[in-house]
Amino acid sequence: MTYLIDRRLQGKNKSAVNRERFLRRYKAQIKDAVGRAIKGRSITDIENGEKVSIPVKDVSEPHFGHAHGGVWEVVNPGNTEYQKGDQINRPRGGGGGSGRGRAGNSEQTTEDDFIFELSREEFMNYFFEDLELPNMVKTQLTQVVEFKNQRAGYNISGTPSNIHVLRSLRGALGRRIAVGGPSKKTLAKLEEELEEIKALGFDPDDPRVLELKHKIHALHTRLLAIPFIDPIDLRYSNRIKIPKPSTAAVMFCIMDVSGSMDESRKDTAKRFFILLYLFLKRVYEKIDVVFIRHHTAAAEVDENDFFHSRESGGTVVSSALYLLSKVISERYSSGDWNSYVAQASDGDNWDNDSVLCKQILTNAIMPRVQYYTYVEITDGPPQNLWEQYSEVATTHANFAMQKIVTPADIYPVFRELFKKQPK
Repeated sequence: MTYLIDRRLQGKNKSAVNRERFLRRYKAQIKDAVGRAIKGRSITDIENGEKVSIPVKDVSEPHFGHAHGGVWEVVNPGNTEYQKGDQINRPRGGGGGSGRGRAGNSEQTTEDDFIFELSREEFMNYFFEDLELPNMVKTQLTQVVEFKNQRAGYNISGTPSNIHVLRSLRGALGRRIAVGGPSKKTLAKLEEELEEIKALGFDPDDPRVLELKHKIHALHTRLLAIPFIDPIDLRYSNRIKIPKPSTAAVMFCIMDVSGSMDESRKDTAKRFFILLYLFLKRVYEKIDVVFIRHHTAAAEVDENDFFHSRESGGTVVSSALYLLSKVISERYSSGDWNSYVAQASDGDNWDNDSVLCKQILTNAIMPRVQYYTYVEITDGPPQNLWEQYSEVATTHANFAMQKIVTPADIYPVFRELFKKQPK
């Protein structure tokens, strides 16, 4: 018999370490299972976990054993029930007591697949593994916790550069008053008494006068010995490091709600917006979402009105871009905000207005956003808006545009828009 003893120390989080090791070992099978799950669920459920099934043959573990070569001498015990030539009935139930299921009279044994559940975070990590936010200017600000110095009172020790002069002088003054106050009162009384004696005509060499002068001199010496400032008076500015708030992101959702945008196209746009929101949520802790809908006029609305309002009309895309530029200037112009824009439309627009949209994007919007995504939901030929936006894409690397024909195109388009950029 051979024994293998594992003497490696196990940490407190042994189960977590073992789970990570398991996920690394069967990464290929898990990614395949996640891919199958994505095809079979809606985007609104994408943030949930998933049960993953792995065939038993893929999770089998190696084991050690003795080979059966050479010459073996075996002693088999006899029995008192059966004789040579007796026929033994087949066991009922087909299980045979082996613990493994049998199908009918088949002699082939089977085992269930190994099933475990991926958490929400693990599922999202596998889904977004080959994606990243492209052309991000401030990615590191959101992934690394930054600290800033903040004043927090005073210390009695520190470096000379941190000495708080006013506080130190105030403390020195208080110390001199506390230490020299009684002596100054006594000195004032002795000097007053000496003046009275001199007024009475006492001789300067009189013992009483000499004693008063000696006491006055001793008090003067004591008061002069009090230092103007002592090391005990020094106070140093105390500064502590506190986490700097993570850079936040704002996501602008712009959608055409004109008469040509039917409910199916709005539903497709909604799915794309949700997927983009989940993607940004993995990078930023705080995300503001601004909904702008437009026909001939644009308005900022809440999410319910954005997707379900029945108002419709013609199409003037520039109205939405003007409102977008205004909102960024008034509320998100600070450098703490990363701005992302997702626009969905069927491509219809007034001819003259498409040229104006190009000018607004180039001059007012693109310099202030990290990424601008335009998806055109249509099965027809490119419209004039697509042609003008194509010129913007050639001059700005942070502008991307794709066409969506059916809801099945959402995932491929999303991956194409946010695929890893070549380094």
